[in-house]
Amino acid sequence: MIDVLQRKAGDPAVFEVTVSEGGGRTRHDVTARAADLARLGGAAKPETVVAAAFRFLLDREPKEAILRSFDLTVIGRYFPEFERQLPDYLRAGPR
Repeated sequence: MIDVLQRKAGDPAVFEVTVSEGGGRTRHDVTARAADLARLGGAAKPETVVAAAFRFLLDREPKEAILRSFDLTVIGRYFPEFERQLPDYLRAGPR
């Protein structure tokens, strides 16, 4: 399960993400600028975009390998297909 809570509004916004699976839990702090959220998620709520980004990440690595603190745009540096595939994760919704 992925829980996303916006901790700080503004630009950038700060989100606290908790990933619970396999009997364990990790916590992550994610920053995201309004322009990046709009570009990546269109009209989707910011929390929805961040949750979709985590579903993308979890399809590629265990929760323990995800950075504890990062900016949303950093994902594309590690996974060049991120921006191209994120719309599929947004359409699919939560698992």
